[in-house]
Amino acid sequence: MDYSANKYYICRINPLNMKLRGDYVYRSKGWPNFTWNNDVLLQPLVNVRSKQGLLKGYMEALGFMQRDETTLNTITLDVLKSTEIEGEILNKEQVRSSVARHLGIDIAGLVATDRNVDGVVEMMLDATQNYTKVLTKQRLFDWQASLFPTGRSGMHKIVVGKWRNDSTGPMQVVSGAMGKEKVHYQAPDAGVLEKEMKQFLQWFNTKQQLDPVIKAAIAHLWFVTLHPFDDGNGRIARAIADMQLTRADGDGRRFYSMSAQIRIERKEYYNMLERTQKGNLDITNWIEWFLNCLQGALENTEDAVTRILKKAQFWGKHSATDINERQRRMLNKLFDGFEGNLTSSKWATITKCSSDTAVNDINELISMGILQKSSSGGRSTSYLLINT
Repeated sequence: MDYSANKYYICRINPLNMKLRGDYVYRSKGWPNFTWNNDVLLQPLVNVRSKQGLLKGYMEALGFMQRDETTLNTITLDVLKSTEIEGEILNKEQVRSSVARHLGIDIAGLVATDRNVDGVVEMMLDATQNYTKVLTKQRLFDWQASLFPTGRSGMHKIVVGKWRNDSTGPMQVVSGAMGKEKVHYQAPDAGVLEKEMKQFLQWFNTKQQLDPVIKAAIAHLWFVTLHPFDDGNGRIARAIADMQLTRADGDGRRFYSMSAQIRIERKEYYNMLERTQKGNLDITNWIEWFLNCLQGALENTEDAVTRILKKAQFWGKHSATDINERQRRMLNKLFDGFEGNLTSSKWATITKCSSDTAVNDINELISMGILQKSSSGGRSTSYLLINT
């Protein structure tokens, strides 16, 4: 759980001898026997399961290529947003290209990818595409090592491919300026991790009389509370939750991104984690928040699926239209959710053509009734798809 983006950070020492709370959830009698109120959770769980079923039906109605595209877009978004939650921004085109290569999906405009991008993608794909396989200690070690191929987190050398050892002090989550630090959380001692993680993995790999979505919420919280690695715990916790949610769906074709919704609700996500980790074994509030967050992710997916359907209908209508490769690429970008306004200069930059060629491409699409000038005006003319 890396709080750096919210001016929280991981601290491996306690230089001010700061007083620590003694009521962390893992110190509760009966740990890790979590409890929750089923009456409180019943309606949000029904809402989520109903929406999952509805969207799964939409996915089945899509063609093979559209289902592949939805999976590609979803996993790309999941990788980008899960990493962004930790304050790290990855290149979108690199992530998309890496996901496409690993899934064997043929797309135009593939770019070279950095090793750290491939590492995050490989972890996410292993979690969601190999969701039926047992989650083992070695598998988690491999995931964490893939996140840090150089053995460093930023400029700092970290323990990779094994549990943290606390050799430089306890694992703490701290915020505040030097001299005014506040400890938000201190993870269990490294000496208990082998035992604790063995118990977690045994529970995760065993079927219980428990709704699989509820299990995803518990798994996320339990893992990030143990905080077993030097770094990467938040991303791995979300990958574990995604793995369990994929089990709940029974299908590796992903059509919603929990991480994208968590990114939107990042402040409340961290606040809820902190409150739960400083509370008792009743985690009703955490599970309720998780279900509501998942509901938001599923609702946002409806918009994405609608865009894909419109895209498929558009290309079906224009299958015989004389549209060149530059135009095809830019139209696909517009359907996929182009960031910012489309201008002729952006067109030229993305398609690597001259300004005159970009203007000609755009004017041709305007004459075909596919693009129109934006009515917003401004210093630079921009263009929009016409709803057809």
